[in-house]
Amino acid sequence: MSDANKSSWPKWVRDDKSVVSCTEKVKVMTENFDEIKQIAQDAFEDGLLMEVSETQMREALHALVDGLINPYQNNDSK
Repeated sequence: MSDANKSSWPKWVRDDKSVVSCTEKVKVMTENFDEIKQIAQDAFEDGLLMEVSETQMREALHALVDGLINPYQNNDSK
């Protein structure tokens, strides 16, 4: 992906609002989100080329993210 197409991702924070500052962690998050963006863009464009409604494509992508499951639920309430 060229630098012109790269997004500026947010400053990553923990639940307690402290900043995740580890260079390697930030690098991994940046790489992951760059990859997700490209895959989502490709799927979106494929859908449009196959004449799927743009609105439906956007709704499906939002639903995909909304359906993600956190396997590391905070268990502090024990």
